[in-house]
Amino acid sequence: MTGARPRRAAGSAPGKRADRWAVLAVLCASLLLVAMDATILNVALPSLVDHLRPGPLAQLWIIDIYGLVLGGLLVTSAAIGDRFGRKRLFLTGFVLFGLASVVAATADSSWQLILGRVLLGFGGAMVMPSTLSLIRAVFTDDRERALAIGVWAAVAGAGACLGPLIGGFLVERYGWSAAFWVNVPIVVVTVAAGLPLLPEYRAPQQGRLDRLGALLSVVGVVALAWGVKHVAKGSFAPADVGVLLLGVLLLALFARRQLASRDPLLDVRLFRNGPFLAAALATLLAMLAIGAALFLISLWLQYVHGYSPSQAGLRTLPSAAAMLAGSLASPWIMHRAGVRTVLATGLGALVAGFLLLALTPVPNEYPVVAGVLALLGLGDGLAMTAAAAVLVSAVPPHRAGQAGAVSETAYELGVGLGVALLGSIHGAVFTGHMTGLPLGGADLDEARGSVGGAADVARRTGGETGRRVLEAARAAFDDALTTTAYVSAGIVAAVTVLTVWLVPRGFKVTGGH
Repeated sequence: MTGARPRRAAGSAPGKRADRWAVLAVLCASLLLVAMDATILNVALPSLVDHLRPGPLAQLWIIDIYGLVLGGLLVTSAAIGDRFGRKRLFLTGFVLFGLASVVAATADSSWQLILGRVLLGFGGAMVMPSTLSLIRAVFTDDRERALAIGVWAAVAGAGACLGPLIGGFLVERYGWSAAFWVNVPIVVVTVAAGLPLLPEYRAPQQGRLDRLGALLSVVGVVALAWGVKHVAKGSFAPADVGVLLLGVLLLALFARRQLASRDPLLDVRLFRNGPFLAAALATLLAMLAIGAALFLISLWLQYVHGYSPSQAGLRTLPSAAAMLAGSLASPWIMHRAGVRTVLATGLGALVAGFLLLALTPVPNEYPVVAGVLALLGLGDGLAMTAAAAVLVSAVPPHRAGQAGAVSETAYELGVGLGVALLGSIHGAVFTGHMTGLPLGGADLDEARGSVGGAADVARRTGGETGRRVLEAARAAFDDALTTTAYVSAGIVAAVTVLTVWLVPRGFKVTGGH
C-alpha cells in the first residue's frame, strides 16, 4: 500500500499519468524561483548597499537568512505535507512566496528586507519538499523517475547559478527590487496551472503532528546555523558559543525523540544507511561549495574587476551550463557505473575547482575563474542528481516527504552555511590583510569591514588615498579568496573520501521500499 491518493480517477495509475511531464514542468517552475532566490542577491548587493546602506552583519544576514530559515523549516513542512496534502502545502507556500516577494521588493530599510527574506524562507520551505515528494509519487517507473530527478536537480542547481545572471540583468535596468518583483508573475501563472493539474497525495498515517519535535527541529537548525556563522567569523563570545552548543543539544534531543516515535517527523534511522548518509552529505557539501563560490566570485567580478551587475552575472554562466550537463548526464552514468562513481566524480570535480582557484597566482584572472565555475557546476550537477536519486529510493512512497526534506534541508543549509561559514572566513582573512596598512586619511574601520565598504570609502575619499584603499582592498580580496579556496578543497576532499567509504561498489538506486 503506497498511501497515495491521486486527484484523478482511481483507474489512473500515478506513474501512467499522461500529464506527468506537465506536472514536472509546474514543479520545476516553482523550484527554479526558490533556488534562484538563494543567490539572486549576490550581484544585487552593491546596488542594495548603496540604497539601504546596511552594515557588514546586516549584509550577510540579507544574503543568507533566506537559506537558513528555509533549511530550518523543511523537516516540519514535509511532515505537514505528508499529513494534510502535498499539493495543498505546495500551493499555499508558493502564494506566500509571492506575497513575501512584494514585502522584500518594497523594503525601505535593511530590516524590512530581512523580514521579506524570512517570509520567502517560510514559503520556500513549504514548496521545496513537495516538489521531490510529488515526483516520487507521480513517476513510479525507475528509469523515468531517474530522468525526472535529473531534470529536477538540473533546475535546482541551475537556478542557483542563474540567480546572479538574471539578477544582474534586472538590477542594472530596474534596480535591486526587480530581483523580487520578477517572482510575482511567475507565482501567479504557476499557481493557476497547478490548481487543476497537480494531484493530491497524503501519507496513510493520520497521527498528530509532533509540535514539540517540530519546535526542536526548527530552533535547533537556526541556533546551529547562527552559532556556526558567528564562531566562523572569529567570535568566541560566550553568547555565540552558547547558541552553537544549544543548537547541537536541541538537534540531539530531536533525534532522540524521533527514535522513540511511532510516526516520526523524520525517521533518523535512515542515516544509519551508508548510501543515504553519503547522499545527504554530498548534497550539503555540493551546495555549500557553489553557494559560497557564487557569492564570493560575484563580489570579485564587481568590486575587483569593476563589472556591472549584468556583466558579472553573465560571467557566472559557465557554472549553470556545466551543472545542466552534469545533472542530465548523471542518470545515464549511474545506470552504468553505479552511484559511488558518480558521487566521487562529482565531489572530485569540486575539489579540482577549488584547488585550481587556490593554486593560481594572484591576482586572479577571469579565464581561470571561468574554469573554476565550470568545474564546480559540473561537480554539483553530478553529485546532486545522484544524491537525490539515492534519498528518494531509500524511502517508501508515503515517506517521500521525508526524503524531500532531507534533500532540501541539505541543499538550503549548504547554500546558507556556505555563505555564512566560508564567507565569514573570507571576511576575517580580508580584514586581517587590511589591518595595519598605511591608509591614513580614510575611514579604516569601514574599509576593513568588507570589500564593498572599502570601495565606498575609496569613492568618498578620492585622490591618491582613495586609489590606495581600493588597490589594497582588491589585493586583500584575492588573497582571502585563495585561503578560502584551500579550506573549501580540504572540506570537500574529506567528504569525498567518506562518501567512497560509505557507498558500496556497484550500488545502484531502485524503486524504493
